[in-house]
Amino acid sequence: MMKMKTSDFFVQRLKEWGVTRIYGYPGDGINGVLGAIQRADKKGEGIEFIQVRHEEMAAFMAAGHAKFTGEIGVCLSTGGPGQP
Repeated sequence: MMKMKTSDFFVQRLKEWGVTRIYGYPGDGINGVLGAIQRADKKGEGIEFIQVRHEEMAAFMAAGHAKFTGEIGVCLSTGGPGQP
């Protein structure tokens, strides 16, 4: 039996909290979570992942999702160096 990965636990917990959709932009730092989302989807326990063109758009979409549905809005992206 394979032990649960942290990313699988993370996705499972989001599902338990009622998260139905995640807005995000893929990157090296979150590939483990994206893999967990795909594994959960194969088991029929997935969360919809909406890929956006920019990290800021993911944040805006998650905020809008929360505002208009009353559900938890989730944004997922890597952390960059920011602006100087």
